Amino acid sequence: MEKTGCVVAGGGPAGMMLGLLLARAGVQVTVLEKHADFLRDFRGDTVHPSTIRLIDELGLGEEFRQLPQSRLKSVVLPVAGGPPVTMGDFDALPPPYNYIAMMPQWDFLNFLAAAAAEEPGFTLLMSHTATGLVRSGGRVRGVRFRGPDGAQDELLADLVVATDGRHSALRAAAGLAPKEFPVPFDTWWFRLPRHAAEAGEVAGLVPAFGPGEAMVALTRSDYYQMGYLAPKGADARIRAEGVEGFRRRIAGLRPDLADRVDAIRSLDDLHWLDVRLNRLHSWHINGLLCIGDAAHAMSPAGGVGINLAIQDAVAAAELLAPALLRGRVTTADLRRVERRRRPPTVIVQTAQRLMHRAVFGPIMAGKRTRFPAAALFVARHAPAVRRIMPRLIGFGPRPEHAPEFARRVQSLP
Repeated sequence: MEKTGCVVAGGGPAGMMLGLLLARAGVQVTVLEKHADFLRDFRGDTVHPSTIRLIDELGLGEEFRQLPQSRLKSVVLPVAGGPPVTMGDFDALPPPYNYIAMMPQWDFLNFLAAAAAEEPGFTLLMSHTATGLVRSGGRVRGVRFRGPDGAQDELLADLVVATDGRHSALRAAAGLAPKEFPVPFDTWWFRLPRHAAEAGEVAGLVPAFGPGEAMVALTRSDYYQMGYLAPKGADARIRAEGVEGFRRRIAGLRPDLADRVDAIRSLDDLHWLDVRLNRLHSWHINGLLCIGDAAHAMSPAGGVGINLAIQDAVAAAELLAPALLRGRVTTADLRRVERRRRPPTVIVQTAQRLMHRAVFGPIMAGKRTRFPAAALFVARHAPAVRRIMPRLIGFGPRPEHAPEFARRVQSLP
């Protein structure tokens, strides 16, 4: 039976960032990722200013900027019968961190994996699924996992970190259950083609609202990434209507895209996201820490879930690396991570709950078919708001910096 310093279950943004940082501290760290590769569509593909700054501090900025990406500079709402309203202007942030980088998440994860692979203490095991916990003496001592051949095995560690998402198997194995907050909608992601001659800034974001439904379109270089929002629990009804019914819904919300809804060949082209907003009462037990979605699933409202998860990973690496190097991580060490990251999590989730109540709840209930007029008025006449919102989205209430042990020198842009 093998042993490592830290085993990280889940190779998403939080897990890969934590693995990279701990390896740079000299910790032996193993990341278990259940898939054979990172190529999965419709995962969060936003890299926020705080993360871009972190990448620069890690000395990886030059390589990061060479990855295919587009830049989201502002969030603009179209207004019927009037000029569009800019809700947030990321260009107002101090450069070079005045945009959100939009890129496929698999490119970002492969980038982190390549950087981590340069560290002698880092191991990434693809097609390895964490299925349970190894316990002894009242403490978690490692993980049980299923390998690519289906065989079960165990890996011992001084610490287990669950970054395996909102349906975390390790969280369930530890008996940790999150408190659920009400969410009024689910999301169905899909693609529509974009013609080369069509106007629209790449990385631009255009919402549309209707009675009991909404949609957001993110402009890519050669396609639109579409997110259709409907009341929670509507998946069975939508699928019962068939693909023709869904095409009519999309054409009704965006008549300008009605000429291409046939690109939705079947309902199998839809990726349904069961939107959750929840938070663990305690993020840890002796020998196990949950971070990212395993500790607090975020609503897609504001698109900040990845950013928050990466910030968790940075704080965990900084606070736990010394204990891991000593070979003994206590519950007091884990409690320090939770104390540092719980307040910004609560702040962001509270903001999302307010958005649900003020915007998405009334729209899903059919009581409103547009963005609240009061919010549009404030955005139009209060420039300070347009500066505050990008700061909150781009950096969050408590942005983290790279630990000193993980920094590398590189000339910044």
